[in-house]
Amino acid sequence: MTEQVVLRPIGLVVGGRTEVADDDWGRETAVIRLDAEQYTAEAVRGLEAFSHLEVVFHFHKVAPEKIETTARRPRGNPDWPEVGIFAQRGKNRPNRLGVSRCRLLGVDGLEVRVAGLDAVDGTPVLDLKPWLAEFGPLGETAQPEWATELMREYY
Repeated sequence: MTEQVVLRPIGLVVGGRTEVADDDWGRETAVIRLDAEQYTAEAVRGLEAFSHLEVVFHFHKVAPEKIETTARRPRGNPDWPEVGIFAQRGKNRPNRLGVSRCRLLGVDGLEVRVAGLDAVDGTPVLDLKPWLAEFGPLGETAQPEWATELMREYY
């Protein structure tokens, strides 16, 4: 696999937190400001009809030398098992991609207001997708207890 994928951000997160922190994202609000050189308001026409969005973004504050490629304990917690980077959602992932489902508060031109986005001010946004219930999991879901504990105060 030698092919590179080059992405151009569609916009930036404006507002909300300025520092990376692990919990209490549910109270955060921010604006996703789309790049006016690439888009017009036509790009978000109809988006306001949805209650939630999925936002794909780049963890730009993670230094390349901090990237994890093997197993580790989530958040360094000794009570949790060592699991591979692809068995957790930590920010220090190989391509530093984040995916967040957040509440859509409104759309004003090229500004998309959201709540609960776990990205900081200045974060490059790579894509927006409306959340469709049909994209949720089919059937029962499962996750280990450590993941439930980790997420208890995340939002």
